[in-house]
Amino acid sequence: MAYQWQWSVFLQAPSAGQTYLDWLLSGLGVTVALGLSAWLLALLLGVALGVMRTLPNRLISGLAACYVELFRNVPLLVQIFIWYFAMPELLPGGETIKALPPMLQQFLMAMLCLGMFTAARVCEQVRSGIESLPRGQRGAGLALGLTLAQTYRYVLLPMAMRVVLPPLTSEFLNIFKNSAVASTIGLLELAAQGRQLVDYTAQPYEAFIAVTLAYMLINISVMSLMRVLEHRTSLPGLVGK
Repeated sequence: MAYQWQWSVFLQAPSAGQTYLDWLLSGLGVTVALGLSAWLLALLLGVALGVMRTLPNRLISGLAACYVELFRNVPLLVQIFIWYFAMPELLPGGETIKALPPMLQQFLMAMLCLGMFTAARVCEQVRSGIESLPRGQRGAGLALGLTLAQTYRYVLLPMAMRVVLPPLTSEFLNIFKNSAVASTIGLLELAAQGRQLVDYTAQPYEAFIAVTLAYMLINISVMSLMRVLEHRTSLPGLVGK
């Protein structure tokens, strides 16, 4: 039996004042908000952990290495179940978390899971960026009278972050794609809204083509933004520039 294409399905209204297109736009908004908030957490935590991994203190670098091994070696799907089902029972103030509205609780747990999972990957990229710099840069900063913290802030990190911008772009893209696992705990992000649309309309091709185009729109926007950032922060003679 030939498939009946029906693109007008997006304009149909399953409830008063809301169309199926509104469902997809709502899911897109949740995906963007989840990805951006998780990326902010991942970037801040990942940079801090990357610096810790390059410090001469073995205890501090060892703790950061343990974090990386833990979060990189446990599947993301397992991690999101742990965060959503187990952490509210184990963390102090778990009752407050469980008292939140369901969607807010799902969003918060998914953000923490995605952010901390991605932070482990960002950490290794920042570490490799710092270690790729000539050792003389650290020594020069210290010789000028800067403290170790100032040497990282003003000398090492500005250079290392330029080096690792391309792999960070990949992680930025991945965090939006990985956000689809949040649907397993009930969060109605873009992928979940697409599946719900299929359940209501029995038009899978239209629904998932629209979802695919929405993800492509997010990824193209991120890539364009990061290309502009890479161009504006590039230095002559650095990384083939």
